[in-house]
Amino acid sequence: MQLPLSLLHSIKHTKGFDQAAFEEVHASGEQVTSVRKNPLKQYISTSLDVSQEHPSTPAIIGTGSLRVPWSSNGIYLSERPSFTLDPLFHAGTYYVQEASSIFLEQAMKQSVDLSQPLLVLDLCAAPGGKSTLLQSIISKESLLVSNEVIHSRVNILKENLIKWGSSNVVVTNNDPKEFSKLKGLFDVAVIDAPCSGSGLFRRDPEAIKEWSEDNVQLCSQRQQRIIADVWDCLKEDGVLIYSTCSYSSEEDEEILDWLSKEFNVESLRLNVDEGWSIDETQSSQGAYGYRFWPYKVKGEGFFIAAFRKKEDADTVRIKIKTTQTPSKNDMAIASNWLQSTEDLSFILQGQNIAVVPAQWNETIQYLMQELKVRYAGVELGTIAKNDLIPEHALALSTVINSSVFSVELDLEQSLNYLRKNEITVSSNHKGWALATYKGFHLGWMKMLGNRINNYYPKEYRVLMQAGSR
Repeated sequence: MQLPLSLLHSIKHTKGFDQAAFEEVHASGEQVTSVRKNPLKQYISTSLDVSQEHPSTPAIIGTGSLRVPWSSNGIYLSERPSFTLDPLFHAGTYYVQEASSIFLEQAMKQSVDLSQPLLVLDLCAAPGGKSTLLQSIISKESLLVSNEVIHSRVNILKENLIKWGSSNVVVTNNDPKEFSKLKGLFDVAVIDAPCSGSGLFRRDPEAIKEWSEDNVQLCSQRQQRIIADVWDCLKEDGVLIYSTCSYSSEEDEEILDWLSKEFNVESLRLNVDEGWSIDETQSSQGAYGYRFWPYKVKGEGFFIAAFRKKEDADTVRIKIKTTQTPSKNDMAIASNWLQSTEDLSFILQGQNIAVVPAQWNETIQYLMQELKVRYAGVELGTIAKNDLIPEHALALSTVINSSVFSVELDLEQSLNYLRKNEITVSSNHKGWALATYKGFHLGWMKMLGNRINNYYPKEYRVLMQAGSR
């Protein structure tokens, strides 16, 4: 791997940089693989079977797995398996996430009171790693707004949040500047900013071809614009968490300096265990940042910093123009599919009935009015002939009624289901049924006596065959 000489030259005076170690770790070909368990689905496993029939099916969390030290749910794997061929991955029981970036958990825990109801914005959210992490650590009384500006990336974000299963989430597709009108609305804004990507060279060597000093400068300007665009939507004493996967000071410490000069902020110093080998750095303005070198930590290059907003903030007045609610009859039908309707409100998303947290109903209605909302809460389905045609999101949610009929599939049946192939099970049940694997929901089937209709979403279907990569 030939690293850009201009990059090496530009970071040679950066705290903690060791050029020989940096080049060695990139030349080693070593790949670090980590996953983060979904506590909302209580996924606990001492081993995942490596099937003799499907040898590429992963053993995700074995007894010898190492915990990511700064994470409550992160696990290192000894090798990178084929996640696509693990039904538990599609059930949303874990997320494959780069270990360094999981440090966001520490930044959140040390800068905000997670026991309180919070309105959290994840501004640059696709594909969903940080959003699903945030969903795992905020209280159930909080709300996450997960935004992605690039239209083509919103679907993968929505898919991953549906897999995660929680109802306290809104997915939006907006440019950062469109949040400026939501003055003083958010308690926390997380900006994992688009960057030049040098921290991912080891994982993605193709990124080297796209790196240049000019791109670093363009990214730095974009990062400043993004922060400025969303600054007004953060409350007074709200927390801004900024991160990149870049080594360049122009995108890291110099952004902290710009932010410190441009706005009235307090830099938040985090407590970092010495054994984690994370470098604490300070910008020329004294702002604290945390830098991850791949030869020091078991992870990729990463940079993160946290600030508290110390200036007065105007507060938007939430005013709802119109509301879309289902009929009482439709809500009654849909209620039968839910474990409980306590603390939930029904709304309409197009033709679909959805449920959202009742305490955030007005805020969500307002967001649907002011932003391009692509998804909110949990979509339950549509009503036809006094029956619910259920949505995939309901199957994977944590609000579904535990009494809904389910059929446990083995590994081969599960993979056939995920490929939208025909499946055969022994059951006299007729009607809707949940397909499950090891007790976790994969999606819907409709059992018609002599055949089974597979309702797994075609856009999510697995195309990979066992033994392929």
